[in-house]
Amino acid sequence: MSLSRQQRFPRARASVRAARQFVGDTLGDWGVCERRDDMRLCVSELATNAVRHGAPLGREFSVRLGWEGEIVAIEVRDSGPGSPVVQQPGLGAPSGRGLWLVAELADEFKIRDERVGKTIRAGFKLGPA
Repeated sequence: MSLSRQQRFPRARASVRAARQFVGDTLGDWGVCERRDDMRLCVSELATNAVRHGAPLGREFSVRLGWEGEIVAIEVRDSGPGSPVVQQPGLGAPSGRGLWLVAELADEFKIRDERVGKTIRAGFKLGPA
């Protein structure tokens, strides 16, 4: 089985919630309950980064959800410059844990430079149906 859905979001705070809702609704439509909270948390972190650091003013970012075999993958793509770096800030740091958290929760984690912008992919293995 191979399923895929994609949606674009404006560079706005409300888009983080909308992206989380999109992933939750899609997983629900597909009958996926396993690891749903992990996936919703990860898309929140990735969408937040796209809004705060990735998508240029006036531009959008996209969220693609794909299910192939035992892997559900979330890909967040923006057209902004630069490549994000996974950090593990100290306990007192007020921010900077998002990508580290995604990398820890996901079974697969990749940052892919695109011709314009970048795509961050987080893959989650599901158990047998």
